[in-house]
Amino acid sequence: MAASKPNVLLIHCHDLGRYLGCYGVDIETPNIDDLAASGALFEKHFVTAPQCSPSRGSLMTGCYPHVNGLMGLAHGSWELNDSERILPQYLGEEGYETHLFGLQHISQDTDRLGYDHVHSEGNLYPGVSPAVHQANRARNVADVVTTFLEKRAFDAPFFASVGFFELHRVEEENGRYGFESDHYDADDPDDVRPLSYLPDRRGIRQDLGEMHGMIYAVDDAIGTVRECLQSTGLDEGTLVIFTTEHGIAFPRAKGMCYNPGLEGALLVSHPDLVEPGSRYDELVSNVDVLPTILDLVDVPVPDGVNGRSIAPLLTGDSYDPRDEIFAEMTWHDMYNPTRAIRTDRYKYIRNFWHLPKVYLTRDIFASEAGREVRETYNVPPRRYEELYDLREGPTEHDNVANEPRYRDKRDELAARLHEWMVETNDPLLDGPVPPGDFDEISDWSFHSE
Repeated sequence: MAASKPNVLLIHCHDLGRYLGCYGVDIETPNIDDLAASGALFEKHFVTAPQCSPSRGSLMTGCYPHVNGLMGLAHGSWELNDSERILPQYLGEEGYETHLFGLQHISQDTDRLGYDHVHSEGNLYPGVSPAVHQANRARNVADVVTTFLEKRAFDAPFFASVGFFELHRVEEENGRYGFESDHYDADDPDDVRPLSYLPDRRGIRQDLGEMHGMIYAVDDAIGTVRECLQSTGLDEGTLVIFTTEHGIAFPRAKGMCYNPGLEGALLVSHPDLVEPGSRYDELVSNVDVLPTILDLVDVPVPDGVNGRSIAPLLTGDSYDPRDEIFAEMTWHDMYNPTRAIRTDRYKYIRNFWHLPKVYLTRDIFASEAGREVRETYNVPPRRYEELYDLREGPTEHDNVANEPRYRDKRDELAARLHEWMVETNDPLLDGPVPPGDFDEISDWSFHSE
């Protein structure tokens, strides 16, 4: 460990997953790739939920969504439990000065988060003003962060949460949800490599090309912040973490418990704590990020968190790897209760509600990619149980839950998933979960239509 507590810079953005050059994707992200080369990259980092607020809640609390209470979007009817504490509060109690830059999206009440200093609006949700969108764009957030660093506007080790608006889709004048190609440098659809889990269609390529522009903006912003750290000499004493909250906003990704929806980037860099160029293929969950940060900066990990520290991997100490990770979804823009367990080889998904095989969040439904999927495929409702052999079928299209040779594995994973739900007091075990503001809704009832 370093002699004094390092600063902590946690950078995050929307809807990116692992769509980065350092994760093998055909896109140029030189600054993020350089961050990976300077520290550690986790190949199998997965999130607890394929949607924004619940996943971010896990990142900041170290607990699963149904444990911390944030089972739906923070701009809707959901909030963290009153007793829940988050990363800046833990670090603040240990002498850190805490700062929020850009978006956060785990509470509509920024005061509830306990930051010492809030440098921007800190939220993104439908209907928010264009001025807030503009303030939270990566370029603008990076400018505010660099000013803060150059002025050394802190009196103690700092924790800074830095959130970028990109790669969130935005509703355009024609009602389509896209990636604002008029603001960003999109790539030609003909030059874009198709996604392995979706058909190669023009509308999907068009969306991907536009999405690339937002990725370039994120990459540039990270480069700006890291250059400032180096020019000010703060890089020697700053732990830098870059992570993402779920997969890209495309069908079978965001909003689904398939790998493209649950995959997340996790890069960790510090000159004294992390060996440059390290890559790890152990299963990691984003509930592990909070205890890992606390462990690395020598702050006690609180009892009751669901995650486990992966700091021993970085420091070369003994580490007991995970056998499995868990994920869930309960509410997004509709009720969609799903629980999942994934091992190195298998993924088991339990669906508790009758929905189409390919669920599309509202922004994806109204996108070009969503239109291609809706107009091209007439798929039956998904089964209540899904099992995928990730070695034999990595794109998770071949559900083997009812194949006799997989019966024992299906039963084993179903039992382990149920045990986890019991161990963590999942409210879904007691029946359908109403919205977070259920007490304010007198005529709400459960329907599967």
